[in-house]
Amino acid sequence: MDKLFDMKARTKRFSLNILSLIELLPNNRTFNIIHNQLGRAALSVGANYRVVSRAKSTNDFINKLKIVEEECDECMFFLEILLEKTNVEKESIEILHNEANEILSIVVAMIIKARNK
Repeated sequence: MDKLFDMKARTKRFSLNILSLIELLPNNRTFNIIHNQLGRAALSVGANYRVVSRAKSTNDFINKLKIVEEECDECMFFLEILLEKTNVEKESIEILHNEANEILSIVVAMIIKARNK
């Protein structure tokens, strides 16, 4: 249970850090699209991981984790676009991309472990 709590805190912190990054990015049509999509995906990572602990069955647990997996991967995509599209906050973007990759790896491992039970 401690691991679930730690991941809840970690995914929430990830969501908040993405929102902080978005505040630092340019404000124009191109970046507004990225702001919206990245913000929604990042908030979804935290929000959907939060409900994982409320799963009613193993299948429900896996399905909820699959949503987190997809949203985390989407965050990585938008962070990669930002790395190619801007020179602003490159180091912060790379750190967040690495964190997204770590969260994604943990979630995938959790899915595999749950499937093998």
